[in-house]
Amino acid sequence: MKKAIVLINALSEQATEDELDVLDQASLIEETLELLGYESERLFMDFDLKKIHDQIVSANPDLVINLVESLEQDARLIHWSPSFLTHLKLPYTGCDAESMYVSSNKILAKKLMTSYQIATPLLITDGNSGQFSPDTTYIAKPVWEDASVGISDANVMKGSPANISAFLLNNPGRPWFFEEFIPGREFNISMLGGNEGPEVLPMAEIVFNDYPEGKPLIVGYEAKWKEDSFEYKHTVRRFGIEQEDPELTEKMKEICHQCWKVFGLSGYVRVDLRVNSQNQPLVLEINANPCLSPDAGFYAAAEKAGYNFSQVLSRIIEDAHSKINR
Repeated sequence: MKKAIVLINALSEQATEDELDVLDQASLIEETLELLGYESERLFMDFDLKKIHDQIVSANPDLVINLVESLEQDARLIHWSPSFLTHLKLPYTGCDAESMYVSSNKILAKKLMTSYQIATPLLITDGNSGQFSPDTTYIAKPVWEDASVGISDANVMKGSPANISAFLLNNPGRPWFFEEFIPGREFNISMLGGNEGPEVLPMAEIVFNDYPEGKPLIVGYEAKWKEDSFEYKHTVRRFGIEQEDPELTEKMKEICHQCWKVFGLSGYVRVDLRVNSQNQPLVLEINANPCLSPDAGFYAAAEKAGYNFSQVLSRIIEDAHSKINR
């Protein structure tokens, strides 16, 4: 029987909802690996690289499922795991270290998009730069975090010096950047790799139901993780844009394929976009190795495409084996 390592990050003692989610992903994948004829073993990665090195070498796996999202809750280190696995010359799932680093550093990602003429909202990296317009609405985002960590209604503000300064003063401890807030429709578009190349799965639109006037239409931390919150209950996913607006669909599909190529992506990815008043899609961010939990957007898009999770994981594994030969 083939052997797979399911590699996840060691969890903190008081893990939050977004951190614990990796356990749900690991359980689903372990169950599916068994259906695919793999014996699996779960290992936890931390700063003791010698220990994890010896554990992996001793297991002698045919494959590593890389679910590492951070090290000691520091998302800046998400690329360490694929770097380490590349060093071991083992096939592993998802994106490689270079694409993981570039896409997870949101400032670097947006600069790369701009250089390749991939439309993305206006970027301001320095809160003290004086580049803000007091009549324009901006959203502050953490440079390194995913899963809407650090995002709430307070992050959306007009660009007055007082607003920008107050936000930075009230939110110390992590680097921030600002981008122009794009009012309009939001789409989460999942892509699945495999031997036939990347496939754009059915496109999910995020609908903000019954949001009161003036409340920012964003997918913040509450909407993603707090099941008893207004945001969670009133932020829903819907499909059907392909039939409703083929022209917009084709625009977004072309952008997603361009992102895959420019960022050197592999395995499975989600591209988040906003569509402005001119019906122009703009890329908010690229999520390499997005969440695979049964309640997550990627899983929903795969189901909408008619795939079961065994088929999805098989495709991800195909890309893992092809990547090691590139």
